[in-house]
Amino acid sequence: MTQVFYASTLFGAMTLAAAVDEGVFGPREDRRILLVSNNAAIPEITPPLDEAPGFAALRPRFDEVWSWNEIVAPLHPSDWKARVIEVPMIGRLLASRLSLDGGPRELVVESVAVPPARTIAGLLRDCPVTVYSDGLMSYGPTRDPLPIEIAGRITRLLHLDLVPGLSPLLLSEYGVRAQMIPDEAFLRVLGETASGESTPGADALGADAPGSGSAMILGQYLSALEIVTPEEEAALHAGMLRGLAARGFDSVLFKPHPAAGRRHAMELRETAAELGVRLTVADGTVPAESYFASARPELVVGCFSTALITARRYFGLQAAAVGGELVLERLTPYENSNRVPVTITDALLPRLEADGSLVEPPPVDLEALVRAVGYCMQSEAYPDLRTGAAAYLEACGPDRYFKRQRLAALDLLPSGVSAVPGGPAAGTLGRLRRRLARALS
Repeated sequence: MTQVFYASTLFGAMTLAAAVDEGVFGPREDRRILLVSNNAAIPEITPPLDEAPGFAALRPRFDEVWSWNEIVAPLHPSDWKARVIEVPMIGRLLASRLSLDGGPRELVVESVAVPPARTIAGLLRDCPVTVYSDGLMSYGPTRDPLPIEIAGRITRLLHLDLVPGLSPLLLSEYGVRAQMIPDEAFLRVLGETASGESTPGADALGADAPGSGSAMILGQYLSALEIVTPEEEAALHAGMLRGLAARGFDSVLFKPHPAAGRRHAMELRETAAELGVRLTVADGTVPAESYFASARPELVVGCFSTALITARRYFGLQAAAVGGELVLERLTPYENSNRVPVTITDALLPRLEADGSLVEPPPVDLEALVRAVGYCMQSEAYPDLRTGAAAYLEACGPDRYFKRQRLAALDLLPSGVSAVPGGPAAGTLGRLRRRLARALS
């Protein structure tokens, strides 16, 4: 029999490797296939996962590596899915292509709510499914309802302990149990990948020069996701760099997102030249964690990347967030799956200000906050979270993590708070609703 694994990022492949090493998938008696997918907007100009530096260290854990992009070409893996009437036929073709006699014994995927993972799970149908976490998104609700044919086969959620004390919400509505991957296993895999990569050390960042310091900026691709405009994203990166310069850093490493292209780095070079800061641009295909290990930056800055948390959690580095309030305001719809990662980083990490100062966020019950946000995102899927959400909102109010109109629609506005500034308070709204209901009955 065969075990089929799916990964779209090197970080995901590293997570899989750590689970394999821990024996999570049993002894290596079965054939193991890794399907890799390049989900960049233009995958033809972006290096695929299996060509990324560091992947060679992970490769021996799998008997075969297949490209999902090549299998579905010329269609884009994030867009294509088989029509219902085509599923049996394409499923057989895929099984034949991978030589899955009798079908796979187990399918292991990430981000099961969306293609390509959802597509693959729908085609390889007669096997149990294991889902492994997509970084901080594992703490948020399932993005979209899953068909029972997939949800009923999911046996467990594997996840890293990125935020100790916080338990995953993902897939919990289907009764899926969460299983933690030990920190030590992930760090061993990270050590393997870092040792085989060409990553800049402290010397490359100038950290050994008298009177200098090194910092790191984590880029994302917010404009490509239409969260902000390209100009706003450029301004966000420039603001991070200006804050670091104001704090005294004269050497900064910029780590672009693998799917972001070159534009961000080119724009940031102009700001660096203006500030007199030495800017080094990292290889986008190398995970940020490899740079944490080799360069040991004094401060890591980003918006809401999972790497901000791994920098602090696994490497003891100082990390700060920038732009959380803007992104929280712009995310649409409210149930956008990025909302929980932004909420966690914004509530947990200090904020880098324009003058270089680090401002700690207000104290918060993170578990209660994340559960309340999760309920407001997907209230129908998690009705048992309503009481806790109401209690949190009454105690803390509808701060930057909640939309008042959303709370009004869920009848969760705290006492004395209006759906819009200057509007009627929640109690008044409730009375108006009851009067309208009586009038219509």
